[in-house]
Amino acid sequence: MTSPLVFDSQHYSVVTAMITPAFFLTATASLLVSSNNRLARVVDRMRQQLATLEDTVDDHARQYLEARIILHRRRVRLILICLQLLYAAMTAFVATSLSIGIDQFTDYRLRGVPTGLAMCGVLFVLAASINLGREARMSVSMLDAEVKREFDRDNGRKKRD
Repeated sequence: MTSPLVFDSQHYSVVTAMITPAFFLTATASLLVSSNNRLARVVDRMRQQLATLEDTVDDHARQYLEARIILHRRRVRLILICLQLLYAAMTAFVATSLSIGIDQFTDYRLRGVPTGLAMCGVLFVLAASINLGREARMSVSMLDAEVKREFDRDNGRKKRD
């Protein structure tokens, strides 16, 4: 058994392996920034509609705004789940890097731990991506409904004229 303090080519391969999760960390960080921006936009839109709801007296308009606010709340929850999954992925990728180094110092007794941690991180990113896709679909559906409502309102005005 070689001493872990003797630097040979094996140490360089371990350091190289420890750096590999950084690529996953970079991708995950990018998704985190994007998700935080999405969350901020949805929250701002929901607050705007809540303020409008306070000043709205028409029952039909109030029902419409309340339904939109409920959808925004669902979107916020989805994005929050995505953020939690992405933070878990970051944790798994950092733990992967650490476990690769520890594994070398313990003469490779951790066996599949680094690989298992990396797989967990990738699965967390996959789950977050699926949920981000669901949230994006909700966003587009809400936009489509808003456009349809405006078109229907415009067509109603044209018929009256």
